[in-house]
Amino acid sequence: MSADSWTGWWRGRQDAFEEALRGLVEVNSFTDNRQGGLEVGRRLSALFRLAGVEARAVPSTRYADHWVFRTGGDARLPPVALIGHLDTVFPPGTFEGYRIDGALRRGPGVLDMKGGLVVVAFALRGLAESHPGGLDALPPLRVVVVSDEEVGSPEGAGVIREAITGSNAALVFESGRAQDAIITRRKGTGNVSAVGHGKAAHAGNAHAEGKNAIWAIARWVDAAQQLTDYARGITVNVGKISGGLGKNTVPEHAEAHADIRYLTRADGEALVERLREAAERAAASVPGTRLELSGGVNRDPLERTPANVALMEEYARAARASGLGAVEAALIGGASDASTSASMGIASIDGLGPRGKGFHTVDEQIEVETLVPKAEALARFLVGRAGASGG
Repeated sequence: MSADSWTGWWRGRQDAFEEALRGLVEVNSFTDNRQGGLEVGRRLSALFRLAGVEARAVPSTRYADHWVFRTGGDARLPPVALIGHLDTVFPPGTFEGYRIDGALRRGPGVLDMKGGLVVVAFALRGLAESHPGGLDALPPLRVVVVSDEEVGSPEGAGVIREAITGSNAALVFESGRAQDAIITRRKGTGNVSAVGHGKAAHAGNAHAEGKNAIWAIARWVDAAQQLTDYARGITVNVGKISGGLGKNTVPEHAEAHADIRYLTRADGEALVERLREAAERAAASVPGTRLELSGGVNRDPLERTPANVALMEEYARAARASGLGAVEAALIGGASDASTSASMGIASIDGLGPRGKGFHTVDEQIEVETLVPKAEALARFLVGRAGASGG
């Protein structure tokens, strides 16, 4: 069977894609908006209600439920993981609704990443309805949609690990970039907090008796910032500090919170250790104070490997056949759930959602005409994995 005989399913279905996307975007699913996330999950599960797809909600007490969709597929083939998230960064009332703007569609999550979820759902729907053998003729699929990615997937990472174990490829449908660039590497991320303890005293009558926690924290902040090494891809950003009661009281408490980024797990762990050493020196330089550090490495980096590059090239062939670009993206500073799959030794690529820009801003938008070819590209990739004629 030629590719045209089944890829034709997606053509002329732009309105169906949009109807599904509008239904997801119009419900606020800010990470902490549990009820909104639950509703988006219900709507999403309806999109994946297909022959051969098993759906399971993974309960959460803090966030909305996570979702895992599985297919039986051809047991002779290794599973393929398809990963996404349903939460957004916008609290209720800050950025709402779905808006048509010429060739663009605007709204919270159109790009990051409800658009990507629609791409996955329609790729599977088209294959289930048009490809000979349906989904059973393809590799077993492990589709995971978490509800807490925007806060680092504290629960979602475990859901992903459990669901995709045994997969040999992971495709993540985060925001699509210009030229349909495929992401093969991302920095790892972490958080480090320093809490300073001193001794309060009156700044005029008993200044010498006070032990200034802010002074100790300030010295740590200065040392921490100097650990940034752009040449090695390492950054430290102390983005928030607080402490003290007023200018006429020696502060007994202060704290600082830092974001750290790195290219390898080893660099991240070494950076955390250097931050601890800096805390010891800072406290020692202000006698009577003490600094406590918490946090550390959070998400591993998505490191560029031969396996990632080979997977990118395999997907790129399907993307080009569907009329898309397929260049390799430059290093991405932000993390995603691709870091979780990569940390399991699974070849991983990212950024496969619809093309757009403005994620995490009220200018979030997609080029609506990329929805259909993105779904077709995923379908071609999966058929190619199965070795089917015309894939």
